[in-house]
Amino acid sequence: MDWKGARAAARGQGIAMALVMLWGVWQGIAALSAPESLARLRETLNAQGFLGGRTAAAVNHVMAHALPADYALRAAGGLLRWGVFGSGGPQLRLGCDNWLFLTEELRPWPGAETAMAERAAGLGRLAAALRARGIALVVAVTPDKARVQAEALCGAPWSAQAQGRHAAFDALLREQGVQPVDALGALLAGKAAGDVYWRTDTHWNQRGAALVAAAIAQAAATLPPPRDASFHTEAAAEASDGPGDLVRLMSLERLPPWLRPRPDRQHLARTVEAEAAGGDLLDEAPGPQVVLLGSSYSVNANFHGALQQALGARVANFGKAGGGFAGSARDYFASAAWRETPPRLVVWEVLERALAQPISAEEHAFLAAPVS
Repeated sequence: MDWKGARAAARGQGIAMALVMLWGVWQGIAALSAPESLARLRETLNAQGFLGGRTAAAVNHVMAHALPADYALRAAGGLLRWGVFGSGGPQLRLGCDNWLFLTEELRPWPGAETAMAERAAGLGRLAAALRARGIALVVAVTPDKARVQAEALCGAPWSAQAQGRHAAFDALLREQGVQPVDALGALLAGKAAGDVYWRTDTHWNQRGAALVAAAIAQAAATLPPPRDASFHTEAAAEASDGPGDLVRLMSLERLPPWLRPRPDRQHLARTVEAEAAGGDLLDEAPGPQVVLLGSSYSVNANFHGALQQALGARVANFGKAGGGFAGSARDYFASAAWRETPPRLVVWEVLERALAQPISAEEHAFLAAPVS
């Protein structure tokens, strides 16, 4: 190559490197200027945050999770797994007819028997402590989606431990004197008329949520407080896509519909409180005497609204997405709401797939003394 060719090649390499650097700068600026990134950074933009390394840590987190190219790369990987190899990745198993399942529901857990026994004993202690204060406790175990829709697994591996978990925990609760609501029976009976879980989401759908709410209300029919509120549920006229958290877990949520599992459809439900006689709203009455504790199921698919309508009572919802078995209860019984305005009825929606998982130190402490 003569000197002119060498100079042209060097110029081309320089231009390419400059373009790559400019692309990298654009990626960084776009990531840092996203609303979520700005909110994270804003909390650290002070001398204490800068000197303590929190600002640098926030920038590193943004660069690791918010680069515009990040989703494209993840989506390409998700599409390759699902479209070519028929896989949902390590966190998901594909059933038939568009059904998706969390691996977490299907796998065995080490020390499962010990963990379940400790959790059942903790619920027994809580029931006794509340009873001593004149407060009733109703426990409803939210069955795994794989348990209710087992026929849709279509060969997806389901461990023997996971298959026996619900019945085993039910027996443990009864040994502790806690009679759980038959949420599983309500869902199995109800699915004859249609799906009770989303196919592309881990949660029950609005039908399933309403069925479990009705089962809880039936179990609590003779328990306080008085049923003195009226609710009705309205459904949106237009259908919309369901939540689809498992599609997001596959990193396919932004792709065109033909490149991802087809979404569930719903007429979004909204439960509202009726007006009292004379036109005064019931929200002028004393605060709720029923408390709902639970998992992300308690804050999805209008379960809270369906429970209020089924009970005929206002319910304060302390459900916590991502709280596992006891996160919601731990927060509630340490709160001012519990200390200052204790309820007369506690409904605890318990997540089945969390029952056998390892117990943290914080949960150990709570289960040993759930109420102070």
